[in-house]
Formats: sequence, structure tokens, C-alpha cells
Amino acid sequence: MAFRDLAQTQNEAGDVLAIPTVAAMIAVLFAGSTALTPLYIIYKQQFGFSQITLTLIYAVYVVGNLGALLVFGGVSDVVGRRPTALAAMIVAIVSALIFLFAGNVVSLDVARILSGLGIGVGAGTGTAWIAELLPAADKSRASVITTSTNFLGLGFGSLISGLLAQYEPWPLRLVFVVYLVALAVVAVLVWRTRETVAKPGGLGRISMRPRLSVPQKIRTRFVAPAVTGFGAMALVGFYAALAPSILAQQLHETNHAVAGALFFELAIVAAASIVALMRVQSSKAMLAALALMIPSVLVVVAAQMLASMTLMIVATASCGVVAALGYRGGLQVVNEIAPQDRRAEVVSSFFVCCFVGNALPVIGIGVVSTYASPVAASLAFAAMIIAFALVALAFGLRQRR
Repeated sequence: MAFRDLAQTQNEAGDVLAIPTVAAMIAVLFAGSTALTPLYIIYKQQFGFSQITLTLIYAVYVVGNLGALLVFGGVSDVVGRRPTALAAMIVAIVSALIFLFAGNVVSLDVARILSGLGIGVGAGTGTAWIAELLPAADKSRASVITTSTNFLGLGFGSLISGLLAQYEPWPLRLVFVVYLVALAVVAVLVWRTRETVAKPGGLGRISMRPRLSVPQKIRTRFVAPAVTGFGAMALVGFYAALAPSILAQQLHETNHAVAGALFFELAIVAAASIVALMRVQSSKAMLAALALMIPSVLVVVAAQMLASMTLMIVATASCGVVAALGYRGGLQVVNEIAPQDRRAEVVSSFFVCCFVGNALPVIGIGVVSTYASPVAASLAFAAMIIAFALVALAFGLRQRR
């Protein structure tokens, strides 16, 4: 009995360290997504590509995300959390090495796809791993931990990259050296974290068949959370890909550290909002996000038209709250309405909406800004977000009644 109690105590102590380790893995993987945010303008100047190409480099990341979701989504359930997490870390390391030695647009595209793949596999694995490491009575904390660390990683990746690019040598190299060190340290910690899958199997048991569908009986109820996720991630994509260009062209702010800090603000506000508003009912959080989207995008456009950094800071904070409420609220609503035997398919469909929202509007903005003007592109983006928000609000309010 004494030996059993001792073993249980050791397992519990290990789990106390395991949860921060897996959370750190999620954060450091997501940091690789926004490390490029302050660097896009530098790449654009050195490689001589257009604004459309810039947005395509950002958006191609979603190809890796979708590959992770549709093809590798269930791998960790079969082979185990730890080996799958380590594989995701290796993919992220390869991506960072390609960024480190990138000399053209093709290398940037390849690195972005691999980054999206590593993040998609690692985030899904880490989310399940944390849920299993937590006590059975405390499962609700898992979504709060994973979503908040997601945004923390995005924020710090942008901030550190901007600071290094502005104030240290080798702006396109040093950040990836630092990132590689961080990945290596976290990979060692992950390697030492206990496995939670009882009997991991072999690769032969993995199914590569995508599972995406929304049952007909919940399709009208799915519209509101799907559009909310689309809009929330569209705002995140707008800031991650285009905020530095807007700061330089309309607000005449070319400091790379400021560009990184602006996205850091959005991410930190989002992470704090997730924690502070975790007890807000899911449907209320979703509807609040939809209502707040409308003034948020209008303030973003006003900041551009008036060249006001103050308005941009206010708009960024508001968009951070929208991202938090929209992503968390939409995901929880989807979990609530999905039939138990088809929940994975419905949740995967929600994530596809989020990924498409993160990429497609950014490409549209790049096209419009090239052939019209950046302000016209932002106005078109705002009009799209407002139209989508109003439609989703109508569906959401009708279902709530």
C-alpha cells in the first residue's frame, strides 16, 4: 500500500510539471506562426514581391493546418501523445531551419506549410494530452489552458521577433536561431513527459480518411458558431499578416518592434479575456463577439483613414476580445449542439471554417489593396465582416429564442 501511495504521489507530482510542459509546447509552436509578422515587410523589400504575394505567403500556412486536421487528426490517439508531439516538434524545427536559410518566396511557402502542419498536429495532440493529465473533475480547465496558451504563444512570437528585428543584427536570421533553441528545450521536456494513451498502437492502425460533416438536423444551428469562428480568425489573420504594412503605409510607423507589439496586444488581450470571461455562457459569448465585431472593424478602418495610432490601439484591444469570445464561444456552442457519436466530425468542420477565415479574407485584402488602395481593401474587409456578423447574429438569436 505504501509503495502504491508513493507511486501515485510521484505521478501527481509529474503531472504538475507535465501540464506546464505541454502548454509550453503549444505556446512555442504557435509562436512560430507569428514570428514572421514583423518580418513580412523586410522580406518584401529584400525579395521584391508584391502585396498579393505577401498575403499568399501568410495564407499558405493554412494548407498545413488543414493537412494536420484532415489527415493526421487522429494519429496521437493511436501511436500516443508523446511520439506525436515530438514529431510535431521535429516538423517545426525543419520549418525554422528553412526560414533561417530562406532565399526566395518558394522557401518561405514551404516553411509556412510545414509550420502550419506542425502547429496543427501539435496543438491537437497537446489539447487532448492536457485534458488527460487533468483530474477527471477539472476537465473544463483544459480548453481554457490550451486556448489561452495558444494566444500567448502567438503574442510572444510576434513581440520577440519585432524586438530582435529592430534592435539586434541579422533581422531575418536571429529570431529563428532563438526559436530553434526554444524548440529544442521544449522538445527535451516533452520527451520526459509521461504518456497518457494506455496502449499505443502501430502506424498501421492510423486512418487517413478525413472526417468532416454537419448533420442536417443541426445545420441551421451550426451557422452562427461557424461564422463567428470565421470572423474571429479573420481578424487575427488581418493583424498577423497586414498590420505591419498598415502601420508603415497609413500610420507612417516603420519600427518593427511596434509592429510586433501591436499583434502582441491583440493576443494578450485575447488570452486574458479567455481566462477572465471563462464563466460566461457559450451562446452569450458567441453573440457578444458577433455584436462587438461590427464596431471593432469600423474602428480599425477609422484608424487607417485618420492615421491615428490611438484608435489603432483601441481597435486592437477590441479585436482581441472578439477573437477570445468568438473562438471560445463558437467552439463550445459547436460541442454542445453536436451529436455525441459525430462530435469529432462537427468540431473538425468548425475548425475548417476558422482556418478558411484566417486565410481567405487576407488574400482578398491583398488583391484589392494592389489594384485599388489599402483603405479600400480594409473597407471591403469591414463590409464583409459586418455582413457575416449580422447574418450570424440573426441565426444565433433565432436559435436562442
